[in-house]
Amino acid sequence: MKALLNNRGMAIVSFAALLIICCIAAVYPASNPIAEQAFDGVMTANIGWMLVASSLVLLMTPGLAFFYGGMVSGRNIISTMLQSFIALGVVSLIWYVVGFSLAFGDDVGGMGIIGNPATFFMFSNVGTAPHPSLGAGLPLVLFAAFQLKFAIITPALITGSFAERVRFWGYIVFINLFVLVIYCPLAHMAWHPEGLLFKKGVLDFAGGTVVHISAGAAALAGAMFLGRRKNAGEALPVNIPFVILGTGLLWFGWFGFNAGSALAANGLAVKAFVNTNLASAVAAISWIMIDTVKGKKPSALGACIGAVVGLVAITPAAGYVSYGPSLFIGFAASLISNYAVVAFKKTSIDDTLDVFPCHGIGGISGMILTAVFATEGGKGIITGEWNLFMQHMIALAIVLPFAFGGSYLLFKLTALITPLRVDEESELEGLDISQHDETIIIEPAL
Repeated sequence: MKALLNNRGMAIVSFAALLIICCIAAVYPASNPIAEQAFDGVMTANIGWMLVASSLVLLMTPGLAFFYGGMVSGRNIISTMLQSFIALGVVSLIWYVVGFSLAFGDDVGGMGIIGNPATFFMFSNVGTAPHPSLGAGLPLVLFAAFQLKFAIITPALITGSFAERVRFWGYIVFINLFVLVIYCPLAHMAWHPEGLLFKKGVLDFAGGTVVHISAGAAALAGAMFLGRRKNAGEALPVNIPFVILGTGLLWFGWFGFNAGSALAANGLAVKAFVNTNLASAVAAISWIMIDTVKGKKPSALGACIGAVVGLVAITPAAGYVSYGPSLFIGFAASLISNYAVVAFKKTSIDDTLDVFPCHGIGGISGMILTAVFATEGGKGIITGEWNLFMQHMIALAIVLPFAFGGSYLLFKLTALITPLRVDEESELEGLDISQHDETIIIEPAL
């Protein structure tokens, strides 16, 4: 079936939608206007830390752009990086209009699945006053801003799976649908006080389930739906320094991602901060050791991928486990994902940048090991309790089919609206030119 809109049509429709949103926003009455409010010294310190943490998490998305951009062919650097960067704009608008309300608005029907879109529609009732049950006493607008950064990076993570073959406007349609249909319900289920998974005691400190498992599952669906690239696996990563830079920015920003999820400048934030560093450090070292044992040379690319896998795996556990288990989690995830990458290369699935083996499998590993080693927030197997582990297994049985199946259907829906995959000529030419009429001149090696 032919898609309804071409690129020009999508641009016209998108511009019209943006114009409508801006006009409504200009006159939409906020029932709780933003006003100054006095805070004591402790709360002021918490606000300062959370402003910094929010900024750190935002920096992760440009970091991801460099991380992914350095791993593709020279013809697709700009397009790959833009797919991450543009999420900063697209998701920010969705979050302001209705995304925050769907994720953290009043629970609909007592089912714990989705928030009421009217609760915080266009940030109504979102001011500097704290909310009674959200944000741990922070200004609600700051909590909304912090949570926005998680919503931004999740669809950006998915892009690595279909890099080098996706149409720009098709991607834009998909991330709108993904945030509304997949991300917001998962955020509500896992993080809202009335959420289905939250009430079952499922632990996701900073997004192992909501961000990484959902992105990994959606990435797998995208790779399967779009099919293999024409020259899959032939091009070497074009810019390893970009990958190293991106990894450094991700590692740095992840301190806001995990430590910021304490929602206060306190001991829990410090614990999450240290655990984050330990897991990433051991995972980076483990990855290159595993490669060397296999007969490969230790590579910068391997160290970077390992570091990110460690960061992914510790994310759900960062505030719930002690320092020793964080080392084990980073090591175990590095080992599992390393072999998962090899296994997926032997299949017909062309996950361009190994998003599912790294983020999906890494997130699953972290979620399971959280239920093994948790000593705070819930009791893991290490304390002799099995209930948390069982709840996490049930949660996986819910989240994986929801994220994978839902995303696959959204890819099909997107393809009905506008073409999703570039034609063969555009793919061979490279998306930088065919999609954006831009290029990077790569100097030949001497």
